[in-house]
Amino acid sequence: MAKEEKWELRLYVAGQTPKSVLALKNITEYCNKYLKGKYSIEVIDLLKKPQLAEGDQIFAIPTLVRKVPVPIRKIIGDLSNEEKVLVGLNIVPLKN
Repeated sequence: MAKEEKWELRLYVAGQTPKSVLALKNITEYCNKYLKGKYSIEVIDLLKKPQLAEGDQIFAIPTLVRKVPVPIRKIIGDLSNEEKVLVGLNIVPLKN
């Protein structure tokens, strides 16, 4: 039986804008709820490292990129629609 995968997420922002702060808050909340202990979130500030936008083809911010598990998926915006984020990242909520 395979070990559970660790989810690797990247959140691209441009400084501490309200949308960027809200996006980080939202994705952290969803990960704690659905992926507890199985995720990492790397925040990349494109004001400090603009060259990193090209690697993941970032054209809008904030953008969340799921690096692992593959395939890569992207969601643009403040991530406030929980259902859209779960579907976009292909996170299946655990049934209680």
